Amino acid sequence: MNQTLSPPVVSGLDRAALLDELRRAAEPLPPLDDIERFGRCFDRYGDAHVVLLGEATHGSSEFYRARALITRYLIEAHGFNIVAVEADWPEAARFDAYIRNRQTAFAGWGPARFPSWMWRNREVVEFARWLRTHNAPLAPESRVEFRGLDIYSLSDSIDAVLEYLERIDPSEAARARQRYDCLMPWQSDPASYGLAAFGRTHATCEDEAVAQLHALLAKRLDYMGQDGEAFHDAAQNARIVQAAERYYRIMYQGSTPSWNLRDQHMFDTLERLMTLRPLAKAVVWAHNSHIGNAAATRMGWRGQTNIGELCRKRFNHAAVAIGFGTDRGTVAAASQWDGEMEVMLIRPARYDSYERLFHDTGFAASLTDWRQPERESLRQALTPLMLERAIGVLYRPRTELLSHYFEANLAEQFDAYVWFDQTTAVTPLPTLKDHSAVPDTYPFGL
Repeated sequence: MNQTLSPPVVSGLDRAALLDELRRAAEPLPPLDDIERFGRCFDRYGDAHVVLLGEATHGSSEFYRARALITRYLIEAHGFNIVAVEADWPEAARFDAYIRNRQTAFAGWGPARFPSWMWRNREVVEFARWLRTHNAPLAPESRVEFRGLDIYSLSDSIDAVLEYLERIDPSEAARARQRYDCLMPWQSDPASYGLAAFGRTHATCEDEAVAQLHALLAKRLDYMGQDGEAFHDAAQNARIVQAAERYYRIMYQGSTPSWNLRDQHMFDTLERLMTLRPLAKAVVWAHNSHIGNAAATRMGWRGQTNIGELCRKRFNHAAVAIGFGTDRGTVAAASQWDGEMEVMLIRPARYDSYERLFHDTGFAASLTDWRQPERESLRQALTPLMLERAIGVLYRPRTELLSHYFEANLAEQFDAYVWFDQTTAVTPLPTLKDHSAVPDTYPFGL
């Protein structure tokens, strides 16, 4: 988006009518510390197979706390049994082992590398502890899973595959090590592998990554007989190695191919999890840019897809996408890649944005749902293109229009919208900086 872009602004008369529609449709939300009442506001989504919960930033406490309360309610009242998040599979596996009571001590609250605050924060800790308590009295097969959907764990996933094979089939582990030897020099800097492969100064490792996944799957009956869950974990890590190898190789061809590969991988992972789980019902936590229907935004118009669009095609009305927004407050973010986390002030939203419309309704916190036929007038009123703000792990207020706003049709992007007029930064946990690791969201920040 160029700095001078200005989508059609709703006229004064239309804006007043739209505000009236929003005020009538918006349902005030109770305080976040009123757990039961807050959760019941989302009872209407209990029949869905997938509920996608967004966030307008990666560093706002209210978004994390609200998603946790909504998820708690869907688990307790409606039997949801998978929580799938925008995080790496091996890191989420540590959460999963803790919350499903498969280990007594927790190995660590998320990644130490950039952006550590996205999962290493007090809000996530509290949710993980609740999940562990909820799971404790349940039979192992009935416990809620916590899974990572993302693609960036090339090094950790290689290590996980090799560790699994060393334990279960040492001779095959030796062959796997030979296949992965092509990628070993690039484990700490996979972006450099992509650049070398793109510039043809280094042979690609695609064949080796594919061969290792096929070799693992070829012995799935033998391996699953020994430990089915361990096999599925190893197979997923082998899929990540294959996908990550391709991701870093094509990222220099432009943002669209790599974005699509990443979101397709996240969707495929979600679908696989639901296939493996009897009576699966999943809650997805990811940025608005991933869970909203990309076809209704500038992303889709330039050829990008995302989890939200793919879920809508796959599950139709059994998938519900709920966006989250805010007008002002503070946010945990960095101003540059691999920079220190800062608590930054969020600028009040632009006049020609959806955020400003929701601010002007006067609600401090609200849920607005436009799925039902009786809300058709609101859907139509929300159809004109407006700007929407997206803050990822980076926030650059000085170039906010260029860096963080994009055109969207909110009514087609989401099924509902959670609004917090003012938000505060997440509370990060202490962590050690690891400058050798690639940023989780490189090169996009969302």
